[in-house]
Order: sequence, then structure tokens, then C-alpha cells
Amino acid sequence: MTKVDESWKVYLLMCSDHSLYCGITKNVASRIEKHKAGKGAKYTRSRRPLELVAVSSEMTKSEALKLEDHIKKQPAGEKVTVLKKKSGKDL
Repeated sequence: MTKVDESWKVYLLMCSDHSLYCGITKNVASRIEKHKAGKGAKYTRSRRPLELVAVSSEMTKSEALKLEDHIKKQPAGEKVTVLKKKSGKDL
């Protein structure tokens, strides 16, 4: 597996209504800027400002999609903990 295959990350954003948004990307900084500009996911457009609260380490796209799905199924209070335990680092 090449480095390019392992460049995906899962991230969590805290929205203005204190909900959490989970997504995957290859470039966290660029993706966050799109969310903040209202050009990201429909969910985050009406919930700005946004704050990055956790991001995973690099993984394959398949691993990132599986982790994102797993996190989205967790209760809100456990999402950050699950992301940190599975693969990540906190901010």
C-alpha cells in the first residue's frame, strides 16, 4: 500500500448548536475552510461557526469510511472518545 492510499483522515466538527459533524477527507484544513465558507456539507451550512474537535491519524479510504460509519452510530457524548481511541489524536 502506498502513502497516497493511506492519506485519508476522519474528523469531527463541533457545530454552533453543539452537535457533532463527522466526515472524511484527504486535506483537513481545506475541508474545514469549505465548511466554514458554507460550501461543505448541507448539515454544517446552518450550524456555523464550527470548531474542529478531533482528527484521526492517516488511514486508507476504506478504513476512514468504516470509522466514519462507526462514529456516526455512536451516541453524541461518545463520538470524540471513539475517534481518539480508534486511531486519532486530539486537538
